[in-house]
Amino acid sequence: MNKKNCTEMNTCLNDTSDAKSLVVEPEISFYRSNEKPYGVFSNLYKRTIIFEGREYLTSEHAYQAGKARKEEVKEWILSAPSPALVAMAAHGLYSWDIVSDWSAIKFDRMRQVLRVKFTQHEDLRELLLSTGESRLVEAGKTDNPVNRLWGEVNGKGKNMLGVLLMELREELRREGQSKKLIPFKRAKSVQKRTPEFVEYKSESVFNVSAR
Repeated sequence: MNKKNCTEMNTCLNDTSDAKSLVVEPEISFYRSNEKPYGVFSNLYKRTIIFEGREYLTSEHAYQAGKARKEEVKEWILSAPSPALVAMAAHGLYSWDIVSDWSAIKFDRMRQVLRVKFTQHEDLRELLLSTGESRLVEAGKTDNPVNRLWGEVNGKGKNMLGVLLMELREELRREGQSKKLIPFKRAKSVQKRTPEFVEYKSESVFNVSAR
């Protein structure tokens, strides 16, 4: 693993030699977004993306925005003051607040969001490609159904985030590193929000549901 002491993750990743010089392990684990260098694989890592014509602070914001059936519920979720609270708010919805086909579409939505994240930012793309054939694992710290779905806990779980990242890595490799890159550029037409986390008036808040 790269031992370079970096004060800012972006500074490290923008130096493409950093990604290329990493010692690749058979398995790469990640979890917390502030862990270097692979914390960027976390959905909670703060890197703005544009998805479906809207600007989102993280890939978690973009993913969870698709879960709410009503626009006001979506806005309530997105107004949470941190990526972790965005996830928590979305997990707390009752079934009637969730789009009816969420269980059928959520993996494809995550797949789309990840592609946007890693093609709008070249440094993230390069780091993902630099992992070679390593198995990527979101290593959860707490044993619960969500962590065992999207990652693994003590080696057990479906690790769907890791699976989708490895799938994307292979697609990007086939496409070639100089292709399909969509540099992030904020457009005037992109919808932006000023976060204001307020109490949602439905009784749906904080009932645990699957991510």
